[in-house]
Amino acid sequence: MNQLDALKQFTTVVADTGDFKQLAQFKPQDATTNPSLILKAVQKPEYAPLLQSTVAQWKERPMDEVIDRLLVRFGCEILATIPGRVSTEVDARLSFDTSATVTRAERIIELYQAQGIHIDRVLIKVAATWEGIKAAEKLEQRGIHTNLTLLFSFCQAVACGQAKVQLISPFVGRIYDWYKKQAGASWDEAARSGANDPGVQSVTQIYNHYKHFGIATEVMGASFRNIGQITALAGCDLLTIAPELLAQLAASEALLQPALNAEAARAMALPAVQYDEAGFRYALNEDAMATEKLAEGIRSFAADAVKLEKLIQAV
Repeated sequence: MNQLDALKQFTTVVADTGDFKQLAQFKPQDATTNPSLILKAVQKPEYAPLLQSTVAQWKERPMDEVIDRLLVRFGCEILATIPGRVSTEVDARLSFDTSATVTRAERIIELYQAQGIHIDRVLIKVAATWEGIKAAEKLEQRGIHTNLTLLFSFCQAVACGQAKVQLISPFVGRIYDWYKKQAGASWDEAARSGANDPGVQSVTQIYNHYKHFGIATEVMGASFRNIGQITALAGCDLLTIAPELLAQLAASEALLQPALNAEAARAMALPAVQYDEAGFRYALNEDAMATEKLAEGIRSFAADAVKLEKLIQAV
């Protein structure tokens, strides 16, 4: 059995791509997209007709609506290929505006429903800022499920659990990137791999906290740099993996055992943690890596949203 098939026995495998033509070969349960992935996909020649037809149909509408319609068009194509859910992201420029995030999320869901897609097959992706978490809390109360992204710190995960969000996406690779860059020449790749990888440690801590305290929010490790990070998180609720890493897992016959265990987490002696807004902001501020990576991630997704707008204007 290859490692991909082995992984699927104890973790829901999710494809991290906007390229729905690639999906069928890996048979993932779910798929995630973000502005960067959609931007990458629409620049491929095979997706040009999809971009052109969507823009031609809706070009009289405001730009934000055209973008949402394009995202939903990709989401519907992905849902035709997979049995589970697709994650579609709210514009990152709304990351600090709770009410605008809620409004935009509701429109995205309405657009999916107009295409006959059931509400339970869509996760609305929102950046895990305090405002984003509050928006997600409101959306969940209205039956709209959310995926809190750009999650780098324990305090973000705790606040998401308190808000009863459906799913969180802690970013393994970006955490790893930050620590590696900080260490510079003193970074020891072998010593900081597998279970000692700082990104893997972050997700493991969050997973154990959720399982110990019976928090229903799903943990989906994201943003992987190598398959060692993936195999070190085998047993996590879900893992969202780029197609090139899915291919590496499918090509490997190495033995794969679960690394995370819900039962073991329930038996751990862990302190209860809760955050109000002030406590959350202070804890996030104390974590230099999470503060920098959250800000950088929002800037990057916002920049790609602007590039997508320019592509649409050029059609």
